Amino acid sequence: MSEEIRINQSATREEIYRELLPQAKALLSPEPDEIARMANLTAILHEIPGFFWVGFYFVKGNELVLGPFQGPVACSRFSIEKGVCGAAVRENRTQIVPDVDAFPGHIACSSLSRSEIVLPIRDASGKVRAVLDIDSIRLDDFSEVDEQYLMHFLELVKLN
Repeated sequence: MSEEIRINQSATREEIYRELLPQAKALLSPEPDEIARMANLTAILHEIPGFFWVGFYFVKGNELVLGPFQGPVACSRFSIEKGVCGAAVRENRTQIVPDVDAFPGHIACSSLSRSEIVLPIRDASGKVRAVLDIDSIRLDDFSEVDEQYLMHFLELVKLN
């Protein structure tokens, strides 16, 4: 398979996810290394219009530590007691934030981020080991449609 991702930039978000998912499966499924899969997944998702920053944070004790990402430089580490990512870990559920400026304790790695979705990534025992964090330059840019499709993309990561 070619390592080139193709999407119709004028399609709806759901159409884009449907277009990207088989391409992501073809690229990521044969790769045995989880970091390589995560790195390419961030590159794939970063192609979606409006997605300003896409990346992973790993749970290391009481902190979240930066993993593979696409976009401008990011916060390297922070407490799980703070931010949208920390809330996803603490509550063990997806966080959809329509306006990051209205989220108590939001960590502003970039002033360009307007809305955010964070999905927890669990190991086989159900423990949160990492999160997928996506920031958009648009207010209220995420919905349950994003959560539903992003969960399918995360199945391709499968943390060891």
